[in-house]
Amino acid sequence: MMNKLKITFVSLVTLGMPAFVSLSFRSNKSSEPWTESQLMSPSDLVKIIKDGNNPATFIYSVGPSGLIKNAIYIGEGRDKKNINKLKNEVGQLSKDANIVIYCGCCPFSDCPNIRPAFTVLNEMKFTNHKLLNLSKNLKADWIDMGYPMSE
Repeated sequence: MMNKLKITFVSLVTLGMPAFVSLSFRSNKSSEPWTESQLMSPSDLVKIIKDGNNPATFIYSVGPSGLIKNAIYIGEGRDKKNINKLKNEVGQLSKDANIVIYCGCCPFSDCPNIRPAFTVLNEMKFTNHKLLNLSKNLKADWIDMGYPMSE
């Protein structure tokens, strides 16, 4: 009986391990709350800001960095009161509104502000929200490029 139990256990571990490892790697690849298609390049946002004929785009700053032209300051996304402020701001918009959020305090991999903010937009079922792709920070990816800031 003990040998049969050992064989069953070893079989389960051996057969189950590849599936577990596969799921682990898959979840790591898609652990961000945004998809590649939800990243907006800085140059694309500049075009929207400069082109008055584009549909309304709502830009929200969810970090401590400077304010991009036409952006609404929310505050750091890691703070629950700021997430509630974001919810209140976007709660008045249609679910297909053009929304762009950004932080720019540091590289994406280290940023504590963008994930909570983007997750809220997902949870609120928005369908056209983007994350401004400031992969390094606001200074390097926006300001140093001469892109428009609020005055």
